[in-house]
Amino acid sequence: MAEAIISAVLEQLISITAGGIQEGIQEVRLVVGVDEEVKKLRSNLEDIEAVLVDAEERQVKEKTVTLWLDRLKHASYDIEDVLDEWNYAMLKQQIEGVEYAAVPKKKVCFFFPSSCFSFKQVSLRQVVLRHDIAMKIKEVNENLDVIAKQKDRYKFNVSGSAGNSDRVHSTSFVDVSDIDGRVEDKNTLVRKLCDNSEQHLPIISIVGMGGIGKTTLAQFAYNDNEVINSFDCRMWICVSEPFDEYRIAKAVIEALEDSASNLRELNSLLEHINRSIMGKKFLLILDDVWNEDYKKWEPLYHCLKNGLHGSKILITTRKESVTRMMGSSDIINVDELPEEECWLLFRRLAFFGMSQAECKKFEDIGRQILSKCKGLPLAVKTIGSLLRFKKHKEQWENILNSELWKLEKFEEDIFRPLLLSYNDLPSMIKRCFVYCVVFPKDHIIEKDYLIKLWMAQGYLKKEENKVMEIVGEEYFDYLASRSFFQEFEIDDDNNIITCKMHDLVHDFAQFLSKNECMSIEVDGLKDPIINSSYHEQVCHLMVTILRESSFPDPIFSLRRIRSFLYNSEGSSYPLAPNILPKLFGGLTCLKALTIGGLGETVIQDIPKEIGKLIHLRYVNLRALIVRKLPEELCGLYNLQTLDISDCEVLEELPQGIGKLINLRHLENDGVWSLRYMPLGIQRLTNLRTLRFFVVSGGGGTDNKTCSLEGLKYLNLFGVLHIRKLGNVSNVDEARRSELKNQENLLHLSLDFEKDEGERTDEDDEALLEILQPPLDLEELVIIVYRGNTILPNWMMSLTKLRELKLYNCINLKHLPPLGKLPSLEYLEIYQMRSLTRVSNEFLGIESDGTSSSFISFPKLKYLTFRHMYEWEEWDYEITRKGEEEDITIMPSLVELIISICQKLKALPNHIVQSTTLKKVIHGCPLLGYD
Repeated sequence: MAEAIISAVLEQLISITAGGIQEGIQEVRLVVGVDEEVKKLRSNLEDIEAVLVDAEERQVKEKTVTLWLDRLKHASYDIEDVLDEWNYAMLKQQIEGVEYAAVPKKKVCFFFPSSCFSFKQVSLRQVVLRHDIAMKIKEVNENLDVIAKQKDRYKFNVSGSAGNSDRVHSTSFVDVSDIDGRVEDKNTLVRKLCDNSEQHLPIISIVGMGGIGKTTLAQFAYNDNEVINSFDCRMWICVSEPFDEYRIAKAVIEALEDSASNLRELNSLLEHINRSIMGKKFLLILDDVWNEDYKKWEPLYHCLKNGLHGSKILITTRKESVTRMMGSSDIINVDELPEEECWLLFRRLAFFGMSQAECKKFEDIGRQILSKCKGLPLAVKTIGSLLRFKKHKEQWENILNSELWKLEKFEEDIFRPLLLSYNDLPSMIKRCFVYCVVFPKDHIIEKDYLIKLWMAQGYLKKEENKVMEIVGEEYFDYLASRSFFQEFEIDDDNNIITCKMHDLVHDFAQFLSKNECMSIEVDGLKDPIINSSYHEQVCHLMVTILRESSFPDPIFSLRRIRSFLYNSEGSSYPLAPNILPKLFGGLTCLKALTIGGLGETVIQDIPKEIGKLIHLRYVNLRALIVRKLPEELCGLYNLQTLDISDCEVLEELPQGIGKLINLRHLENDGVWSLRYMPLGIQRLTNLRTLRFFVVSGGGGTDNKTCSLEGLKYLNLFGVLHIRKLGNVSNVDEARRSELKNQENLLHLSLDFEKDEGERTDEDDEALLEILQPPLDLEELVIIVYRGNTILPNWMMSLTKLRELKLYNCINLKHLPPLGKLPSLEYLEIYQMRSLTRVSNEFLGIESDGTSSSFISFPKLKYLTFRHMYEWEEWDYEITRKGEEEDITIMPSLVELIISICQKLKALPNHIVQSTTLKKVIHGCPLLGYD
């Protein structure tokens, strides 16, 4: 991993020194002699980089090499901070025309190169800044010089930088989360769970070594249809270490009631569980139990005895002593996967994409490698996923003969194949993998969040013609394809949204991290495990607050920390607002900061001290109840992501937001309270994400607000919701927005609400015509539209439109010919107060029936009508003049929802006659559905 750090620092150094020259910014030149220091720094880094491949291979067996690499890593972080400060000074000069520095307390005197600038041109602030950075460069260089000389004693082999081989190519993804085999174990477990013969609350235990497949077996049973139908409710809780009764009780309640409890005491939680499960037949699965203390288990077990007869508890554990302590009535011992079942799984991965002839060529060596996996499914997955990308026999032989198989220092057998796979990763992806251990075990990792955190730390290597977000996607897919992630949540487009890490993979990443990345729990009863020996090591920290307590002071002393992430999903208590000034004042190296979330929050103000965190790239303030953000936030010139989603009372963004020239993602989804967009928004030419754009009632004429025209300066991706279009002063303003040129926009919402005053239906019709979206649009939402018709010239050109929603279009009397849209899959129509009839025009059929044969709504799957208070008729006047004419209506429809349409008299024949269509109808008395 040190190789990736050195490579990134070198890249940063080259970029900064070249950048100052290319931009012609003389003011960034430093004091006399520093040019030589920079050259020396670069030379030392390049010399060290040349031996890192050998050093990282040897560190597993040589402790002295490990210590040398640790010193190198810490020195590299110091260099990175100094270079970042230098880069920040350049940005400030570029943006504000003055350099960043504190007013000095005493006079500073030294000389400048005459070729750079005259003394009269240099302010005292500039002098102090250059001297400060110069001294820091000299200091870190001296430290690195010592480390560079130490490397000679180890006689490392010199090799070229692996940077050239680090290019990541996209690969097809294979989800190996399911495991074939263990049919007998599966059937046995399902039979035991569904058996109702026992009178008391039985505990069934699955026991086996790490990586053997215990959790997979439990997941199979949990999702089995017979098991699902046998219980009123099912709960899955990951326990791990420590056994926290309070957290487990909270998780049980959340699983039972689909919401977290606000109870604060353990006894109250247990009583609540006791009442909640009364009369219910439940299945509780406790995954990865280590606790051997019966006193911790007993209260929870007794509160569960109120369930209905037939309820079950299933646990997975590596320790037989746990099963005895918990009083298991049945024990299923999971042994190594049989050889042939291992081989089938191995073949599925290692031979993926190979011809039969190639498979036969690799079979003998494949079976030899497989024998080293010792029947562990996780090991088979890991090695199989690794070999999938090796197409030469020599590569397979290298893995077979690797010295890593002989290492005895690992407690877990699975670590050897994991280390083989890890060592094969490109250096930058190694950093990305190890960073994942900042999340606690069994944490649901959001892919988008993870990629933005990687981006903030500078882990995503710049590649020609690829933006950082795409590089991050490729890194994630690379790790997923090698079985480092599992339990994927997939969206409708087959994209991964979330994932988890196997607990043993998490343990392995923690072993590699050496406490650089940590997750801690604050429970109010004891201090988290952060002692003085960790202070130099911890760089990335996630905090989960389980009980109300004072914030642990040791966190404020973690001066190297680069990520502070509050875990809102796992926490029972919010961050206290009084810790923020101290947090911002102490943790000045932060690059990623998360203090918001979707949980409970009490933070109502963001302290101005946030402006001191000049290294910040990622800031998450989600769901905080803040009315405004401090202007000091706009001094964070490196900021890439600002997440203020669901800040429901935030009224305005800082006026200086245009200074955030590196901002790529302004996540403001759900911020309905925003009154306008600042004029500076249109300066953010790197911005890719802007969820909400609010049109001001002033029309952007007050030199403070950004008009709709400002959108033309941006290149947005994904989703855009334009609010209060009724405030647009004239159609020329809308025309100048050039909305149709936003080629990367896929989801667009047009909200015609107006702050005050009336508007005519002609105004909305003209405006809608002007607001032509890009032709590749996939989702369109139209809200509070007052036009009499909704058929702009561009609508039928949206051939890729998959989803359309029409909400509260109160003057609309006829639906447009939506049946002509070839790709439409989802259609929702809501609150059309003037619509009384749906007829041929809806299908795209001419009223005289002269249309030639065609399919109306060829791909429509889901159709919804809600709150159509005046709707009476839904029929089609289709006539056929010849045998060749044939009209097919909605052949792909799978679900129809009709809600609160009191006057609707009948359904059309194609709906009535369908036997496969799922119909959800209520509030329609004339149809027989009250």
